[in-house]
Amino acid sequence: MQVEVLMPKMGESITEGKIVKWHRKPGEKIERDEVLLEISTDKVDTEIPSSATGILSKIIVQEQDTVSVGSVIAYIDTGEGGSAVSAPSYSAEEAHTHEVEAVVAVETPVAAAGNRKLSHGTNGNRFYSPLVRSMARAEGISSDELISVNGSGAGGRITKEDLKRYIEDRSHPGSIAQKQIRKQPEATGTGKPFDSKREVVIPMDNMRERIMEHMVSSRDTSVHVAAITEVDMTKIADYIARRGEEFEKNEGSRLTFMPFIAHSCVRALKDFPLVNSSIEGNKIVQHNYVNLGIAVAIETTGLVVPVIKGADERNITGLARAIRDLAVRARTKRLTGDDIIGSTFSITNYGVFGNLMGTPIINQPNVAILGVGAVKKRPVVINDAIAIRQMGFLTLSFDHRLVDGALGGRFLERIVHYLETFDTEQIS
Repeated sequence: MQVEVLMPKMGESITEGKIVKWHRKPGEKIERDEVLLEISTDKVDTEIPSSATGILSKIIVQEQDTVSVGSVIAYIDTGEGGSAVSAPSYSAEEAHTHEVEAVVAVETPVAAAGNRKLSHGTNGNRFYSPLVRSMARAEGISSDELISVNGSGAGGRITKEDLKRYIEDRSHPGSIAQKQIRKQPEATGTGKPFDSKREVVIPMDNMRERIMEHMVSSRDTSVHVAAITEVDMTKIADYIARRGEEFEKNEGSRLTFMPFIAHSCVRALKDFPLVNSSIEGNKIVQHNYVNLGIAVAIETTGLVVPVIKGADERNITGLARAIRDLAVRARTKRLTGDDIIGSTFSITNYGVFGNLMGTPIINQPNVAILGVGAVKKRPVVINDAIAIRQMGFLTLSFDHRLVDGALGGRFLERIVHYLETFDTEQIS
């Protein structure tokens, strides 16, 4: 029996996928639930398991090719009689149930649905399908130039046809596309060929490309301003020292500073709801709920920002459980596309690497992000006396289009206040 292998659906908004790698060649045996191939979509890089045991008889779609969800990409010969049966097309929930392993890239924002067309030169929030990115790279179209292309898809998304028209148009002298090309800055670098004995050229993987696109988009979208303050974490450190062992016994994980910081952020966002907003065109969308993005490092290759949905409905213990769950699933490739969308505010903890402070880039479409530095013992002056305290630095990067210095400063100091006046009743 020939079993069809289909391009799976990894979320409601996913319409196509790119074959990154086949783990089996035609004629090779594959066991059910063994990894058959890797795909890349707008939101996830995913390892897809085989739905049947048999011989991979034919590959229809080759590596680096992009096809629509539901398309037949290969056949598996099970050696059994009967009619052909299609392999399942996983939804986001089914992907997690079947343990379809996913490496999730930084969320790429989509323009407001009402903006069906983006004017030339607009630096709007956009995302590009793997097919569009592949076509753009093949034609030498830079990210800055791609922003100028009108999109006729949902939310101003650029379709394959849009890019084809743009490529045809840019070949005509005097066209808008040609004018845009002339605006592009010259490529950096010496232009000399690489010396293979002294230099190593490493192609970017899909995750790194999307991180790059997301960071450039954030830089071009938000007016970044940073405020830095210090916080005395001694009270919380003492509590962790006293109750950490009991917490680990009950919860199966260590108690860290992060859930306390997350809880304080949630309380501060309720006090200053404008910080818990996003910008769509000339409108402010203020969210009456808190979906907290927590940055997680994936080894040394990338960064993902999974989201705690309804963080304002959790106590410190609940936040600790959610943070641990997201971190474990991110590092074991078990996140789904739905896990990384919908954040209203984000936190990044570079203190785990020993860094004291930094200036993080805003996670679009948020208008602010909190950076957490390492907590270390330092001598500080308290009531004209020197004392040894557990001190750390907090950085708030905020979008000056909406959050001004006064609001950003007051919000940051409110977080400090909640941390330094921590109440044990907030634990559970």
